[in-house]
Amino acid sequence: MQELGLFLRSRRERLTPADVGLPGTGRRRTPGLRREELALLAGISATWYTYLEQGRDIRASEQVLAALAEALRLDRHERDHLFHLAGHAPAAVADDEQLSAEAAAVPLLLQPNPAYIIGNSYDVLSHNLAADELFPNLTATDRRPNFVRWVFTEPVARHVVVDWEHEARGLLARLRTLAGRHADEPRFTSLIDELHEASAEVRAWWPRYDVQVRQSGRKRLRPPGRGVVEYAYTTFHLAEQADQTLVIYADPAVGKAPDQPPG
Repeated sequence: MQELGLFLRSRRERLTPADVGLPGTGRRRTPGLRREELALLAGISATWYTYLEQGRDIRASEQVLAALAEALRLDRHERDHLFHLAGHAPAAVADDEQLSAEAAAVPLLLQPNPAYIIGNSYDVLSHNLAADELFPNLTATDRRPNFVRWVFTEPVARHVVVDWEHEARGLLARLRTLAGRHADEPRFTSLIDELHEASAEVRAWWPRYDVQVRQSGRKRLRPPGRGVVEYAYTTFHLAEQADQTLVIYADPAVGKAPDQPPG
């Protein structure tokens, strides 16, 4: 239990009262929150928390660990590590990003126009073949694909998205807006940490605190073998899940009559 105590202390000491909405109390002899403050935030006894941090042979329940993880502002990997040190399987994080079979089928019905459904953190929940072709490597992953991750970490994205910097700045601003509304959700903190680690642009632009909302518009892209094409795209929010969005790109070549030979 010694490792558990060391981990808890390290995470407690990196927080300040301002980080968790507590009033400042002047100078402190040691960094971070006091044990009593953290216990108050987690809704547990200060004495019992002290025993945990001291490495005493006591067993914390999953409910207590979840409360501590939230109070300490742990990301997904830190949360899993906390549960592991305490002798529990990693805490399951509720996933409200499920689609009904009927909703998941909509992008397929829109083929050959590229279409996909994204969740509130830009996870791609459903897509069609045309979207796969327009955004190479977007869904070629062993985890749930994410459109923001693709834009900032997939090299081919800078070729496909013609006005990459303009589009990437706008996308990051929209993620910033959504992250502010879901500040305590691990999927956001984990994604934002990953983007900061992988992208110099994210590290430079995130502190600007630009915000936007999802909207329709036009975008210049390079589909395979066709050069630069301007797409009109439209977004629709799902009735049952307002944070889930259907995005449709109108391919200007779809439905266009082929050129007729002269004569």
